[in-house]
Amino acid sequence: MADTRLLAMVVGMTNRLSRWMLLLAPLLASCATPTATKESGMQAPDFVRGDVRVTEHRQGDDLLSAGLGLEGLAGTPSAIAHPLQPTPAELRRRAIQTSWKGIADLGPLGGYGHVYGGVPDVPGREYQAFAWIPGAHSPHRVLLQVPDNFDRARRCLVVTASSGSRGVYGAIALAGAWGLPRGCAVAYTDKGTGSGYFDLLNDTGVTLDGTRAQRGTATLEYEPSADAGHAGIGVKHAHSGDNPEADWGQHVLQAARFGLAMLDRAFPDQAPFTAQNTRVIAAGLSNGGGAVLQAAGIDDDHLLAGVVALEPNVHVPEQGRALFDYATEASIWLPCALADARFANVPMARTPTGGVPPAWAHRCHELRERGMLSGAHIAEQSSEAYEHLRASGWTDEAMATSASTTALDLWRAITAAYASAYMRTGPNDMPCGFRYDGANAHGTPVSIDMATRASWWADASGIPPGNGVGLLGGTDHSDDPTFSGARCLRSLWDDTQASTQTLRDSIAATTVKAPRASLPVWVVHGASDGLLPTAFTSEPYVTWLRSKGGHPLYWKVPYAQHFDAFLAIPGFGDQHVPLLPYGYAALDRLWSHIYEGAPWPALVPTPAPKPRGPAALSREGLDLPATWTQAPR
Repeated sequence: MADTRLLAMVVGMTNRLSRWMLLLAPLLASCATPTATKESGMQAPDFVRGDVRVTEHRQGDDLLSAGLGLEGLAGTPSAIAHPLQPTPAELRRRAIQTSWKGIADLGPLGGYGHVYGGVPDVPGREYQAFAWIPGAHSPHRVLLQVPDNFDRARRCLVVTASSGSRGVYGAIALAGAWGLPRGCAVAYTDKGTGSGYFDLLNDTGVTLDGTRAQRGTATLEYEPSADAGHAGIGVKHAHSGDNPEADWGQHVLQAARFGLAMLDRAFPDQAPFTAQNTRVIAAGLSNGGGAVLQAAGIDDDHLLAGVVALEPNVHVPEQGRALFDYATEASIWLPCALADARFANVPMARTPTGGVPPAWAHRCHELRERGMLSGAHIAEQSSEAYEHLRASGWTDEAMATSASTTALDLWRAITAAYASAYMRTGPNDMPCGFRYDGANAHGTPVSIDMATRASWWADASGIPPGNGVGLLGGTDHSDDPTFSGARCLRSLWDDTQASTQTLRDSIAATTVKAPRASLPVWVVHGASDGLLPTAFTSEPYVTWLRSKGGHPLYWKVPYAQHFDAFLAIPGFGDQHVPLLPYGYAALDRLWSHIYEGAPWPALVPTPAPKPRGPAALSREGLDLPATWTQAPR
């Protein structure tokens, strides 16, 4: 829900949160321009429509960082030569950097490239196309990266799906960073989400190479129906009409099949590439983690050799809780609960002067006015709200870390988009009066800057607000303007009327199926995850899968939370550790099992890391097994 990325700023905290968001803003640098070609010969899979775009990335450009390297990914941006007309190469570079910055902690204290991970130069080729699920209104992107150092002796394909609602490179910091240096090819999908925004005002969308084009002049990543109107912004995840979340498993398996087919093209003398002679390892985080678990459950052809899922958004039948359930609950109750004194020292839970954010105090008042709380004072009201969330399964760890999610107004952004996706609505009939259109950082409607629009595919997170697009509507003129929209979205879940049955049916369609018992599965989740709490996601999944005869490994990593990128925020990273190194470690162990014959363990003790503190991250502080195979960095 990955990567995403930092979507909006809570009322009354705009200036403070703007500084936090700047710390994590995508930075750009220059790289060489790749050559795009069309390869003839072997036919693409039947789910691919249109051309396969092939580009080469060498000599100052590469697969893993677009030539930026670690310093460039974390450094200052280079300008697009002509901002109104960015080239496909410039857009690709920015998309890769945006994905890295949205997922990994590249800050000076984070230890990336020194304590764990790395960004070596990996030259190679990319194959990209639009793929279609039967009956879908919109395609999903599939992309294969083939390194020049592809290991033909130990043929490996890593398949992944983007985190959050990001574009196709959304999992590069996990799957690409682990697989490419090892000589694996890496297949990506945006799983029916992504940043191919459609501007209804001028009828333009995003083409395969990331540039914008008029409807009818090219195949677009997403376009609404022609009668959708001429105002606002269409977003594929929210408005495609496909409920993409229900098909995430199919998206992943199509990406794997696309990857095998493109390996046939890349190495025709070695063809065919099949699941019998090429190991397919699925890895993903957040929504991408949920996607690879969905794929494992429907992998009837045994394409997958193993699965590593980090902080997955996974919904188990009759156990756990659906994202829309606990996210709409959080949107209503957390602002008040976080006003409780027990959260006084939690990062982002107080104003710079140490007070309760005014919007959160207003929320407590509104809850009392509606009879949802009985306390007369904010201390009593916040304590009641806290106890309400505890009774529904929220832990203190999850609530504390969710102060960041709440302060950045992510709950409203997520639930508005997902409600539209579940109810199959378009850009101009979103539930509860919401809509997307041009807006500034304060949420005031404005015209969209054309240079910003030209770079949406590279820069946007897949769920507004951000990048010149605001989440409008769903508010009133009270002291707590977002409460009315939050209550409306929650009512869609609580309602049992026929008018909201589509939402309940769509959510039910996202439940996961159990994979074959022999498939190695490892779930890695942060104990302090405040966006996808373990109590609602990974823990029910692991318990349920074991009841079905599966043998998943599970790490509930202390002090790890959902957004490694947030660890660059001053004061926030002090209390946590990154989750990515534990995902890399699990993938290393899976590699040893697949290629070196190491037994797949029945149990692996969970590491016992220490919070990073104000100093730089150390390897010792992560408490990772030192004897495990490490990928070349």
